Amino acid sequence: MEIEKVHEMSAALEQRLGTVVRGQGQPIRDLVVALLAGGHVLLEGPPGLGKTLLVRTIAGLLRADYKRIQFTPDLMPADVTGTTIFRPKTGEFQFMPGPLFTQVLLADEINRTPPKTQAALLEAMQERQVTLDGRSHALPELFLVVATQNPIEFEGTYPLPEAQLDRFFMKVSMSYPNEVAEREILKEHVASLELEPSAATGLEPILGSDDVLAMRSRAAGVFVEDSVQEYVVRIVRASRDHRRVTLGASSRAAVVLMFAAKAAAASSGRDFVRPDDVKTMALAVLRHRLILRPEVEVEGIGADQVIADLLGMVEVPRGTPE
Repeated sequence: MEIEKVHEMSAALEQRLGTVVRGQGQPIRDLVVALLAGGHVLLEGPPGLGKTLLVRTIAGLLRADYKRIQFTPDLMPADVTGTTIFRPKTGEFQFMPGPLFTQVLLADEINRTPPKTQAALLEAMQERQVTLDGRSHALPELFLVVATQNPIEFEGTYPLPEAQLDRFFMKVSMSYPNEVAEREILKEHVASLELEPSAATGLEPILGSDDVLAMRSRAAGVFVEDSVQEYVVRIVRASRDHRRVTLGASSRAAVVLMFAAKAAAASSGRDFVRPDDVKTMALAVLRHRLILRPEVEVEGIGADQVIADLLGMVEVPRGTPE
């Protein structure tokens, strides 16, 4: 697939998502980049901003199988992955796939289910297969998990441990839209009493799973010159020495940041990575991989501010391709 075709398809996907979920340009951009890179997303934001709608819409635009799991305190691992049942007629055990076996999965409020169930999902995300009774069951080749959580409610929740957070390719943050976008949202609903925006009805798929896999293959071939690779390494290493950070980004974080930059470059129609691609993707890739000092959090300073500080400290390589 030509790089221009990757750009064309990515732009069409972003444009159509933007007509359904308004005022969320950067989260939409991040989600499309994660799709191109083959990574899973932790989507965080207050209720009522369209997190579920966004995931459902991208599944529809991709002509992909879609399932949603509402995570609750009583959810068991088998409710997610599936189980084996005994068939008396045949005298054999048969595997019954759970909702995990789909192409686009919305894991709604993942922090409301116990760690054992969280771990079952996250292990499948990592291995891209489910193993039960000694048998492995492969997940679809196109497999995207978007897990949501509410950043303001902590009662009755089970926060994801750092090791499990690290399995998410990105943490995408949705915030309130600006005034212009909110006016557009109201206009979408003024002629009806339906919460579903009119733009979401009758959307035609624009990509198939083969298209997405071809786009990923092209993104994998994007060139990253040595100076840009060194830039990624310096950012990650600087995070470990930052005065406001207890635990910095891992080597895996460096690899993921490079992958995200490659996907961002491909979606922009370029077959090489610029330092700006790295800077643009650093927030989504690193914000859930840094552990800040307790006193910093008390002061109300978040990971995004620390990452912005890091990017200001690390020198940008010169002489990279334009």
